[in-house]
Amino acid sequence: MLSRRALLATVFAMSTLPGAAGAQEARLPVVASFSIIGDIVQRIGGDRIALTTLVKPGGDAHVYAPTPADAKAVGEARLVVANGLKFEGWMRRLQQSSASKATFIEAAKGVKALEEKKGAHAHGHSHSHGGVDPHAWQSVQNVKIYAANIRDALVAADPAGKAGFEANAAAYVAELDALDAEIKAAVATIPADRRKVITSHDAFGYFQHAYGLQFIAPRGVSTASEASAQDIARIIQQIRREKTAAVFVENISDPRQIEQIAKESGAKVGGRLFSDALSATDGPAPTYIQMMRHNIKVIAGALTPQS
Repeated sequence: MLSRRALLATVFAMSTLPGAAGAQEARLPVVASFSIIGDIVQRIGGDRIALTTLVKPGGDAHVYAPTPADAKAVGEARLVVANGLKFEGWMRRLQQSSASKATFIEAAKGVKALEEKKGAHAHGHSHSHGGVDPHAWQSVQNVKIYAANIRDALVAADPAGKAGFEANAAAYVAELDALDAEIKAAVATIPADRRKVITSHDAFGYFQHAYGLQFIAPRGVSTASEASAQDIARIIQQIRREKTAAVFVENISDPRQIEQIAKESGAKVGGRLFSDALSATDGPAPTYIQMMRHNIKVIAGALTPQS
């Protein structure tokens, strides 16, 4: 039988081995701005990173107010990943308040940005994204650019993990290509004259550009502004005129506005779409790929005529 001293020495030696309890502390500390970015970072970083996501699933990054815990996490991080395209207006202030020495990257760097739509949101609101639509993740092909940027940043921060990061990114891109084809096939089942989607805010411009659906919203690209009565009336008239089949609520928006539009226009509520945030793990959209798959399933199901 081991003596107490020998037993303690054995436990100490085991605790210092690679892969033991201390290994968690050795992981690269990474911060992601919100849930969709966090999911992509985790897929590529795998078990070599310790990830903190600031805006949790179901949270609205448009109107987020960082906490002292967020400043602490950013201050301790080696890498901070944001979407960019002026989406996280609070990130620069958080960076300054945390005095972080981390590398900050924008996952959307290199994406061909779309202009913010004119109309409902173009009234000088302080929450505008500077004329740019930041929701680039709504095109699966854009997320391949996100994946490459995140892979390269992880390799720069942790060169020893290069092979693993590259393998994870390659596997993820293959899944994205399959998802992209799946969405295109689903859109093809929707009659051309029914490819109109009414949502709460204008988060789906890149989806429209990539897949050929028309998205209409009473609010612009930010959820921080309120739609005017004139905007809502205009959409109700358009639904009646074009006989739009369904309207959709979003996971980050108050559903009452869309429900009002449905009631006054005669359209049905086609379901719930996930735009700027994932669901909790027990929901229908806990990852980016599952979110996109859920959205197109809901849209196609509501807009395709039932036989």
